[in-house]
Amino acid sequence: MFGEVVVRPPRFRCPDCGRGERETNWPAHCRSTPELDQRQAHLSALMTYRVAAGVLAHLLPVAAGTSLGTLRRHTLKLGERLRNAATVEPDAANAAAAPAIALSLDATFIRSRHEGERHLEVRVGNAETPGGGRQLFGAVANAGTDIVALIRRTLDTMGRTSDTEPTAFTDGCSCMRSILAEAGVTDPPILDWFHLSMRLQHAKQAAGGLPVDGPDRVQARATIAAEVERLRWRTWNGKAKDARITLERIHALLPSFEGEPARKLRRALDAVDRYLRSQSAHLVDYAERHRAGLRVGTSLTESTANFLVNRRMAKSQQMRWSQRGADLLLQVRCAVYNGALGTGFGQRFQAANDPHPPAASAA
Repeated sequence: MFGEVVVRPPRFRCPDCGRGERETNWPAHCRSTPELDQRQAHLSALMTYRVAAGVLAHLLPVAAGTSLGTLRRHTLKLGERLRNAATVEPDAANAAAAPAIALSLDATFIRSRHEGERHLEVRVGNAETPGGGRQLFGAVANAGTDIVALIRRTLDTMGRTSDTEPTAFTDGCSCMRSILAEAGVTDPPILDWFHLSMRLQHAKQAAGGLPVDGPDRVQARATIAAEVERLRWRTWNGKAKDARITLERIHALLPSFEGEPARKLRRALDAVDRYLRSQSAHLVDYAERHRAGLRVGTSLTESTANFLVNRRMAKSQQMRWSQRGADLLLQVRCAVYNGALGTGFGQRFQAANDPHPPAASAA
């Protein structure tokens, strides 16, 4: 109708490989834009792959990239790139020097799909600066991700210098201490008050369950309850030797009781005693730190493990995880919560022969 019309097919350049092609002859490994890959990974990190595929099916005008396999493949591919980036030195010029960094490390578990292995150990942690900066990191044990490299990069990203004072917290596990030592945190980590407080809470509950069926037992239970409170106060003030004296006093009163309540309290006290004996070298004056406005435990890391790992991989989820799938998904989730997903991992596809630059088109 209008005669011969000459159409010039636009050419595009891939930001990853730098290759330029017409849209009709695009390489197979660049079938989707980085923005779409990042959106798929972002949604898959926040919800299950099936739910993420349903959300994309409602949002996208075409049925592209809405299958479960596609979402999982792109998410794990991005997670692998994020994992490899942990071994690259960050740009120190962009990070402000931090006078102090509080680092906490803890572990949680998810269900495993591997034969003969019931659970996978997931190590998570966070680093904080006095200015309010915070970075999360995590890795599945024996999955290929170097947790030591992750910690080093996190500390460097937070602005660690030779003058920075790092303070580490663990639950007393020797494995966690060795990881921190390899990462350059040479000062002995502080014993986490949260784990110690939970053991003391179990002893308090067991003491409250002792029977009071006679005047002698009423007096004995009141004395035990007072000694348990004194035990908490002495551990809170870092007095490990005095705390063991209090434990001996409580044990001296236990013969007044019999049955399961007494055995339950004895087990709780033995757990506190073993924990104090093995971790007394890492006990500090928590009251003094608390009055100074300093951190005393890893309660924040416990909540980190809850929303970073359990909410997506364990709670209300019947799925089992492979080491690789859980580890790479965890890298994407950390990048999402750190605000680093998409930074340096993709650009818009720009037409290589477009005579109008984006700014002129927008105008």
